[in-house]
Amino acid sequence: MSSIRPMSDLRNNTTEIAELAHAEKEVIITKNGYADLVVMSFEAYERNFARLEVYDKLAKSQREVDTGAKLLSVRDVFEKYKAKYGAE
Repeated sequence: MSSIRPMSDLRNNTTEIAELAHAEKEVIITKNGYADLVVMSFEAYERNFARLEVYDKLAKSQREVDTGAKLLSVRDVFEKYKAKYGAE
């Protein structure tokens, strides 16, 4: 669950905001009663960024399938993997 804090807390309570961001992963900062910023822990940022990268790769793969790109079988992928990194 996200905490919601006013913009003034960024000036007056930075340590508390940081602690909340680490505990809850994100804090919504409001300005004049409206959501304006999100403060999150670096761990949450990395996790969200990694998730976006996976979604981008999946979307690219789906576009390749949709446009009829040549696909590799699982067997071919594993054979290429073994040739490059050695059999295990």
